[in-house]
Amino acid sequence: MNARMPVSLLASCLAMGAAPALADTPTLQAAIGDPDHFTLSGNVRARYEWLDGQARAGLNQSDEQFAVRTIVAAEYTAGRFRIGGELYDSRAYLGKAGSSISTSDVNALELVQAYVGADLGAPLGPGSKGSLQLGRFTLNLGSRRLVASDDYRNATSGYTGLRLDLKGRDGTAGTFVYTLPQVRLPDDLPSLLDNDVHWDKESFDLRLWGGVLAKPKALGKATAELSFFRLQERDSPSRPTRNRDLRTVAVRVIRDPEAGKVDFEIEGAYQFGKVRASLAANAPLLDVGAGFVHADLGYSFPGKAGLRLSLEYDYVSGDGRGAKYRRFDTLFGMRRADFGPAGIYSTIGRANISTPGIRAEIAPSKRWDAFASYRAMWLASRSDAFSTTGVRDPAGASGSFAGHQVEGRVRYWLVPRFLRAEVNALWLAKGRFLQVAPNAPPTGDTRYLSTALTVSF
Repeated sequence: MNARMPVSLLASCLAMGAAPALADTPTLQAAIGDPDHFTLSGNVRARYEWLDGQARAGLNQSDEQFAVRTIVAAEYTAGRFRIGGELYDSRAYLGKAGSSISTSDVNALELVQAYVGADLGAPLGPGSKGSLQLGRFTLNLGSRRLVASDDYRNATSGYTGLRLDLKGRDGTAGTFVYTLPQVRLPDDLPSLLDNDVHWDKESFDLRLWGGVLAKPKALGKATAELSFFRLQERDSPSRPTRNRDLRTVAVRVIRDPEAGKVDFEIEGAYQFGKVRASLAANAPLLDVGAGFVHADLGYSFPGKAGLRLSLEYDYVSGDGRGAKYRRFDTLFGMRRADFGPAGIYSTIGRANISTPGIRAEIAPSKRWDAFASYRAMWLASRSDAFSTTGVRDPAGASGSFAGHQVEGRVRYWLVPRFLRAEVNALWLAKGRFLQVAPNAPPTGDTRYLSTALTVSF
């Protein structure tokens, strides 16, 4: 760990150590007198992660990380107009050569959000609503499988551009964006290990645009969504890329959980366009044809336990031996809600996987909740790397069964609305593919544990 403890780490340690005595301490909003047109809030999360039996290729057998994330957000409203900002300070410690530390863990002192917004009144007629936002902002759109700001990750995704939200009188809503995704910096290992501060970069070399349309009660009580996103990427002098030009169309139908009722979600996406075969400037362009399907069927039992049981299935295409490139690109989608923790685990993601699963969730009170899940995992394509492990057998001779994953999480408010504890645990029992593929780490089964405390103020 660096000898100089950053302000965010010192503040989190003091706040957590003094939590019981500070239970009645006012929030930042109350401390400034709770003005009508100005909001101020923040939180600090300190998390320790431990992993043994690494499943990803090219990394140390065991790994650990102490990650601290500090967020401070402010917004001022004047009539129909608003101006706001959000500062993230994401730092990670205990990393070393061979660790998995990346820009998903470290992004020190970054103004991820800095925007102006306007209420557009009723642009589609009486009963409608609209708003426009310009600047830097975070995004969570639709199912969040394509565009998201993943909260489990220590460093979030930011976007610079414009956002238009429209809602009709019947509840039909649309969100449309044209953005330059922020490239998190620094991205070299020495700078990441030192938690160096560099301003993130946005440019027209990386563009994301599109939108989501949602109609409530389209099928009974189920909401129907249609989304389209285009990602356009090109080389810059300091950053070679695969020149992705990807169009992704997705359709989703979802009925939200309700006590004593069956709920469901099904989403399918198809991705097409062009991608370069490698980072080399003269590499050939490949036609893309990829996709995913997510299906979830659940039931919420009546009663105080808030118990919900669900069956899940995910299929995400992987690349094969044909002329088309078939590995799905999840763009800026989240992984935690569907597949497992990010952080130093980050083993299972939305790529080359076929996996049924079962999940149990409980929420007996506002103070605590928990879930446990199991999934069996196969490769969608035997010759591509399994999910996000980097483990691959180009010959396809190592089979397709990757293993069994069991995980659970418990969250509890030690001091309601002020201090929350969280524990995540996971076991990956490696199947034949993760044991015998040519570059599979000979490390045995994977075990992962994380503990976290979050102070909100």
